[in-house]
Amino acid sequence: MVAIFSRIKLSVRHIILLVVFMLISSVAQMMVPALLSKMIDDGVTGNNQGLIITIAIMMIILSVLACVTNVIATNVSAKVTTKFSSDIRKEVFYKVQSFSAAEIDKFGTASLITRSTTDVTTIQTFMSMLLRLGLLAPMMAVVGLILSVATAGEISMVLAIAIPVLVVVTTALIVGASRYSVKLRKKIDDINQLFLEALEGVRVIRAFNKEQHEIDRFDVTNEETAKISRKSVTISGALFPVVNMLFGITTVAVMAVGTGFVIYGVMEVGVLVAATQYINIILLAIILMAYVVSLFPDAYACMKRIGDVFETEVSIKDSEEETPAKTEKGTVEFRNVTFAYPNANEPVVKGINFKSGPGETTAIIGRTGCGKSSIVKLIPRLYDTLFGDVLVDGVNVKDYKLENLRELIGYVPQKNVLFSGDIASNLNFGNENGSEEDWKEACRIACASEFVDKKDGVYHSPISQGGTNLSGGQRQRMAIARAVMKKPEIYIFDDSFSALDMKTDKTLRTNLKESMGEATMIVIAQRVSTILDATRILVLDKGEVVGMGTHKELLKSCQLYREIAEIQLGEEEVKNEIASA
Repeated sequence: MVAIFSRIKLSVRHIILLVVFMLISSVAQMMVPALLSKMIDDGVTGNNQGLIITIAIMMIILSVLACVTNVIATNVSAKVTTKFSSDIRKEVFYKVQSFSAAEIDKFGTASLITRSTTDVTTIQTFMSMLLRLGLLAPMMAVVGLILSVATAGEISMVLAIAIPVLVVVTTALIVGASRYSVKLRKKIDDINQLFLEALEGVRVIRAFNKEQHEIDRFDVTNEETAKISRKSVTISGALFPVVNMLFGITTVAVMAVGTGFVIYGVMEVGVLVAATQYINIILLAIILMAYVVSLFPDAYACMKRIGDVFETEVSIKDSEEETPAKTEKGTVEFRNVTFAYPNANEPVVKGINFKSGPGETTAIIGRTGCGKSSIVKLIPRLYDTLFGDVLVDGVNVKDYKLENLRELIGYVPQKNVLFSGDIASNLNFGNENGSEEDWKEACRIACASEFVDKKDGVYHSPISQGGTNLSGGQRQRMAIARAVMKKPEIYIFDDSFSALDMKTDKTLRTNLKESMGEATMIVIAQRVSTILDATRILVLDKGEVVGMGTHKELLKSCQLYREIAEIQLGEEEVKNEIASA
């Protein structure tokens, strides 16, 4: 809670207005029983019709005043709570945008989505009730208690027993419910994660006939969630029946005591009616407060989860130096770099050393899972090294401001992500000031023109979320065109040609080589044919470089590279290349 309210402030002006209107509303409502008492005792008993009409008009005016001020207060409350929840969502979004991949991995995508949507809505609902009923109910209780004591102090003594009992019972039930609310939120995260996996992997699930397996996984988690939810609802649900029971007992006690006073002439009937109404209002106020408090466990759990996001220390931070002095241009250098993912038992890459200069292409190849993609994620600081240094333009990447570092890099990730909009908006992700000429050139280089030009809207053709209305190869070429639009110093292609046929692959690489100029290119590849012309090739095995050189050099010097080449190019072709070298 502290993490939220230290970042997001409620409007003091609106809160003051809210308190004023709530106070007017509660006082107006409380005056009605007093007038009713006077009407009965002086008007009805004294057969004073004029007094009855006068008091009736006053009661109507007070009721209307209470209604109007309550409506205004509700409107003010809505403004405060919607602004509050909007600010929370904004702060969560901004905070998540600053997270490195490590922090995102820590929370999980499904959990972050839940925290910024469902959790914020739960907090908004609680704050809305707190500012409306949570302010009104105590005012009603205090004013009612004062007027009740002033009107019929003897009967009000019943409340000395009823109110402490109500408070103790309510507190016990709320504390019990709170324990299950945090557990329930965690289970909801698990369900969201299963939903997300099932939706994203629906094609794989169906292709392997694993629908029943996924249903069983979901059923287990769903049943666990239901058990926790049942316990939470059972405890929370007991609150109102118990409070209503105590309410009824108190009302009976008040009427019994009051009736005795009336019979013995100690109290008039109008005073008894007014006192009864005041006590009912006081008990109603306590029930309203109990309702607000019943919302607190869920809201507290949500605030705690959002607070965890706010309090998470970002592991990758901007350098304090505004513009580091560059000693080179268009270079990428790894100096004895070792890297491990958070909470991993051992490093994924160890002792990586290489340097790539302007106009050069450095390719990385190796078996699946050997750490190829992990290496290139260190260049734009998606992760930080465990040991060693990564340098861009002769400067350690940790000495750059993240925005300035990433401005130098055109990155095509292994998983090609496109955004909802149109082709132009996706291309302009690389250059927000891109023109139609820029789009044409980028699509030509990426070999995307052949399908873009055939679309009805050409560059304004719609792209669905994730680019699901494009094929895998089309998405890959769009991602490459987006990076080309940026015209960076350094291109990073993380297995970005795997979905292309051999002819398109060759044409695209030729186009890139002609257009990149003095830019440096880092290529993660699975196919040897993609990297034949690379300036240097790094061969990785179990996270370590086991070979470095040109294609022909590695055929002679690196056993693993030769095995990969023989499988892909054929043994005869490899033997001929070795002989000719």
